[in-house]
Amino acid sequence: MRWHRTVVQRGGTHVAVQEISRTTHTAACSCEECAREGHRRAVAAFREKRDEFAAGQGVPDAVAHSHGASRQWVSDELTLSARTVADRGREAGSSWLYLFSRRAVLAVWLAAGVLLLVQVAAALGTGWSTARTAGLLAALLLAGLLTVAARAQSVRGGLLAPLVGEDNRLSTSKAVPGAWALLTAFAALLPALRLATSAPGPERQALYEGFALAGALPLLAVVALTSLVAALVRRVVSVRITGQRLQKLPADRPRGADLLTDDAGRGSFPDAQYVLASTVALVHAAVSLARFPDRLPRLPWSLALLVALSAAVYLAAKYAEGGRPMVLSVVRRREPGDLDAAVRPGDDIEIRGVGFVPPGAQTPEMLARLVVRIGAVHVHVPLVPVAGGFANPSDAVLTVPVPAEVEPGRVDVQVVTAAGVESNRCTIDVAE
Repeated sequence: MRWHRTVVQRGGTHVAVQEISRTTHTAACSCEECAREGHRRAVAAFREKRDEFAAGQGVPDAVAHSHGASRQWVSDELTLSARTVADRGREAGSSWLYLFSRRAVLAVWLAAGVLLLVQVAAALGTGWSTARTAGLLAALLLAGLLTVAARAQSVRGGLLAPLVGEDNRLSTSKAVPGAWALLTAFAALLPALRLATSAPGPERQALYEGFALAGALPLLAVVALTSLVAALVRRVVSVRITGQRLQKLPADRPRGADLLTDDAGRGSFPDAQYVLASTVALVHAAVSLARFPDRLPRLPWSLALLVALSAAVYLAAKYAEGGRPMVLSVVRRREPGDLDAAVRPGDDIEIRGVGFVPPGAQTPEMLARLVVRIGAVHVHVPLVPVAGGFANPSDAVLTVPVPAEVEPGRVDVQVVTAAGVESNRCTIDVAE
């Protein structure tokens, strides 16, 4: 609930009248609060329905007599609910990005205000100096440029937009060089602004020497290396996706944890060590800048080498990750009490392999996108609920019925994942 304003037009002028009572949000409200509440309700409704079906409840009597019909009906109902959850999640993600873009701009200007307070407090004992003026002007100029950039990308997250990958996740390869570029830009603005007001003499000469290549070479090498890694990672990921050697699925919205985890939300050592090594070097460079604001930060070659080794590990991991789904075998699923027999239309087959559920595809909507091609017939993998999750599908085993439309004889079985990647073909014999 919120206070809303009612606008009344009188004689060409608008008069804002504050309502004296609270009003509730409407169903068409698209604010962030309502979007998040709608997503939470959709998730709660889906979990309640899934657990109800897992307990054997809620199935209509018209299909309850048939195991195959009831399973298909339950799967269809869960698929529709999963799509509702996904739609609400995307709406909440869009609202979050818009809110973040506004709050990020506010945080930038608050940081500039904090810098002003620190400068004033430090000047109480030693007096104001041109270095403090240059630092404040550099912060204001940088904040203004970031504000303009954020306004141009407010729908996609403002300041977050350059750091978000094509899969709608925060990209570690982009965030690291972004942090280095921001620090280097601020460090370069400080002596540049002082040069604009300094008179010819030793002070100006010292400022010019602060830009000497010999001292700034480690810093520039790190900036160039991390930027090159970002470009190479994007190229590697693009080539592997196009060649169906890597499965990528979009997320609802970017999260801070994306910098340290993989697409499935599990902790990633290559990402974590890259962020850690870069953070250590960034802190050293920031301290160097605070101690000597008249020159570019002096970064030891040992720290530059540490970042380089960390970047190499990260790049190698990006090149090695992923893989195509692989069907290892297809067998007839036998229920207890059944006789062993050949595969016939109407039977359930169990497809065993790896990579059927790629990272990021664990959501119900993505699980419902799994398809098995049996000959010329496309069979959607049914969702089989259990308490707290699903028994089918899984990353290593899929169970699907053989439709009556499948012609007897030798047919190929192939899995198509939620990412659109096709597995190898496995041939089975279908009896009459």
